[in-house]
Amino acid sequence: MIIDVPADSPYGTENLPYGVFSTPGSPARVGVRLADRVIDLAAALDDAVFAAASLNPFMAQGRRSWEETRARITELVAGDVPDAAVHSVAQVTMHLPFEVADYVDFYASEHHATNLGKLFRPDSEPLMPNWKHLPVGYHGRAGTVVNSGTPIVRPSGQRKAPGESAPGFGPSKRLDIEAELGFVVGTGSDLGAPVPVAEFAEHVFGAVLVNDWSARDLQAWEYVPLGPFLGKSFATSISPWVVPLPALENARVPTPRQIPEPLPYLRETEPWGLDVEFSVRWNGAEVSRPPYREMYWSPAQMLAHLTVNGATCRTGDLFASGTISGPAREQRGAFIELTWGGADPVLVNGAERTFLEDGDEITLTASAPTASGRLGFGELSNRILPAR
Repeated sequence: MIIDVPADSPYGTENLPYGVFSTPGSPARVGVRLADRVIDLAAALDDAVFAAASLNPFMAQGRRSWEETRARITELVAGDVPDAAVHSVAQVTMHLPFEVADYVDFYASEHHATNLGKLFRPDSEPLMPNWKHLPVGYHGRAGTVVNSGTPIVRPSGQRKAPGESAPGFGPSKRLDIEAELGFVVGTGSDLGAPVPVAEFAEHVFGAVLVNDWSARDLQAWEYVPLGPFLGKSFATSISPWVVPLPALENARVPTPRQIPEPLPYLRETEPWGLDVEFSVRWNGAEVSRPPYREMYWSPAQMLAHLTVNGATCRTGDLFASGTISGPAREQRGAFIELTWGGADPVLVNGAERTFLEDGDEITLTASAPTASGRLGFGELSNRILPAR
């Protein structure tokens, strides 16, 4: 079959994102997307590593295998792809694309960190003293990373409003989103051996969209002194397509100027900022367009900092950027920022809204430049269900 690829398709040969899919009566396996088709790689390339229900076995083969396979796929789709290996995107079910080994979330947007500092500490400097010296992060919960389409159950926990004398318990009243870009580790590192910024592409396989759901009232009560816990750990969702790192080559840009100059282990000789434009839709209405190019810390710096103490990274590790925000209100990637803590609602389909209500659906999409157009990351959509 010759697969027709429209010139403006976000899933052309410069993208070729990987995912795990199934068809009725058949097991989940690895495929690659081209236009509105999914190509079964186990069938098309006659390679058993793609018969797995996860990208992990393939990712573990390392960068040389990733590059050789991308070249084979590019050659394959330029010609006649076996009919039996081609499926319509509309007729497949997408699954979590990889087994998540560990999950770390960073806080890499200066705009986001400054806005939250102004909200939470109005009488102090918005940025903490360490913020411009290292990529701040926390260790999340890998077991609650879920695929697009998975319902998000409203979490319950302790919460205490400023005027209350004691905490109470119940469903979160300030449920929020965080629009982020996530990076998937393909090959790990040895215990005690840091990963230099220059070796980022040796270890990172690709990127996904991330929504790091946040219960702001639970988070506000618990986060001092050790940071996020139950306000974050109930769910993090990712998109089903993993955009391989080489597809983002034309999206690479320098990070904003870093002052003071980072310590030597965080200095980049080649830029790993990325020009990725996000869209956040709330019940179908676009409410924000966060620009990833504004992120202060690059993913290469995040990985270097994550491992500088000798901590390992493993196949299937996920680390995310933290909320993506820009200087303008319409570029804020979390509703606590967008509505200024609920004091300045946004209009969603004609109604004033602050935080998420049961039944709401959030959809994230993103695109990045290629040599001839723009590529897409797919959709990340989840609906909120009532607390149990």
